[in-house]
Amino acid sequence: MVGFGLSKKNRGVTYVPGQEIYISSGRFGWEPEDAAVSVCHKRILLVVATFLLIYAVIIWKIFNVCLVDGIQLHREGQSYYRPKKGITFPVHRANIVDRNGVIVATNLPTVNLFANPHKVTNPKEVAEKLAMIFTDTSFEDFLIRLTRNAKFVYLHRNVTPQQQAMVNALGYPELEFLPSEVRVYPQKELLSHVLGNTDVDNEGIAGLEKSLNDRLNSSTKDLRLTIDLGVQYAVRDELIQAKEKFMAERATAIVMNINTSEIIALSSVPDYDLNKRDFKDKDIKFNFATLGVYEAGSVFKVFNTAMGLDSGKIKITDSFDATKPLKMGRHKITDFRVPAKWLTVGETLIHSSNIASAQLALKVGKKIQIQFFKNIGLFDKIENLEIYERGRPLHQSEKRWQDDTVATCAFGYGISATPMHIITAFSSILNGGLYTPPTLVQEAHNRKTRRVISHQTSMDMRKLLRDVVIYGSAKKANIDGYEIAGKTGTANKLDENGRYIKGKNITSFVSAFPITNPQYALMVIIDSPKPLKETYGFVTSGWNAVPTGANIIKRIAPQLGVKPNFDVDTQRENILKNLNKKEEKS
Repeated sequence: MVGFGLSKKNRGVTYVPGQEIYISSGRFGWEPEDAAVSVCHKRILLVVATFLLIYAVIIWKIFNVCLVDGIQLHREGQSYYRPKKGITFPVHRANIVDRNGVIVATNLPTVNLFANPHKVTNPKEVAEKLAMIFTDTSFEDFLIRLTRNAKFVYLHRNVTPQQQAMVNALGYPELEFLPSEVRVYPQKELLSHVLGNTDVDNEGIAGLEKSLNDRLNSSTKDLRLTIDLGVQYAVRDELIQAKEKFMAERATAIVMNINTSEIIALSSVPDYDLNKRDFKDKDIKFNFATLGVYEAGSVFKVFNTAMGLDSGKIKITDSFDATKPLKMGRHKITDFRVPAKWLTVGETLIHSSNIASAQLALKVGKKIQIQFFKNIGLFDKIENLEIYERGRPLHQSEKRWQDDTVATCAFGYGISATPMHIITAFSSILNGGLYTPPTLVQEAHNRKTRRVISHQTSMDMRKLLRDVVIYGSAKKANIDGYEIAGKTGTANKLDENGRYIKGKNITSFVSAFPITNPQYALMVIIDSPKPLKETYGFVTSGWNAVPTGANIIKRIAPQLGVKPNFDVDTQRENILKNLNKKEEKS
């Protein structure tokens, strides 16, 4: 019966079919109308609360992506791109700056395009569209990658924002982007042979980028160089002009702090834009300054003279017979445009006599010569030089080092070295007699200084080399006020078979300024200069390397804070005039 279990209160009440029955206190009863409304309200509130929660999550996500990440990007310089879970963001590579803090190498955020070939449904169509966007990659290359049996392939690296937008517009979900970094060089060619560059994976493959790869990848602290960009620009500019003017194969120059061996400028032309990596002419990357080993010719007379004076076996007043060629077995040592007379030590340098230089070396002997060359670093690679490309000097073994080797090494033949070896050794001769290995970075370590000649010998060499510029083959470098001292060198060039090429020379000029208190050394090398009408057909150093060096010094001396001193030259001229008058009277 329907009324079973109903209370007396509810008896006689009529209920419609489907109306809920309220059960209370263990007995059946009908639910009143206000209870049903209450349940409905509760359900509506539950639905509203659920939607509010969903909207709150959406708002939090928008705030997190648009505002929080944006603030971090602005304040902390973080990458715009956030890597997916499980993908490690590339390690930031440290900036490289010059000695004044100007950036010469840095990283910029970029993206790399990749895909899973197994997910590409129409590889030909995709390859065709990508080839239209990335014109440096062919349709065939893209097709090969998109049909490769692999789950991950790079399609293009270092995609620009414009290219990324164009790829996204294609509407292929299987094309994805991975955040990355690209190494850029704001100065382009200016430091190409110093910095080197990196590969597509941001790993160093040449220059400082390669030799200091671990340091650059393990620290975000800027790597500060000893290079001064202003000086570097002036040096490179003059080298380019000299190479073009003398139609040379290449030209190289190094500017060094003579007392600390810090390299202020290093340039070798031709050079290349570091932001480009595909060069058909691989020779353009050759760094002659640190890798080019060559016979330097008469600049070695600087070392020969310093060795003789410091050994005590040669006095500055000694003379040597240069009236006739010097016979060495089947060979003869001759001079070029040198007065046939007895020459003092000073005149030997001024006239650049091979004959007198060889006699000086033979008087000193093999044992002292070998040890001296070792002391000034001409037997081994440069110690701890940060650049990767370093050449090793070439010379006879000590067992085969005979009198003919002693004689020829005296004027720069029979031994080969890089320009970096030569300018470092030259600096040690004129800075007071201390050899310090060169460096390109200001945080260099393990540079031990050693004495190679006495202070007095160094003072004597300053005077002798100043006379070479005033009276000798380096007259075109006698710039008023800057008191330049130096030595020229012209050496025959060797072919691939080790034979000397007639008419092909490498000319050099090594110098220091101001010589009364030396601060900087400069070396200029010009490879295979051609004769000009203004050089009267000559291709020797005095006509090309010397004027190039003079032009460089004119431009860089003011930048380096070297003030001209015109009084010294005036005093010297007055002294010489008085001496000439006394000689005339006597």
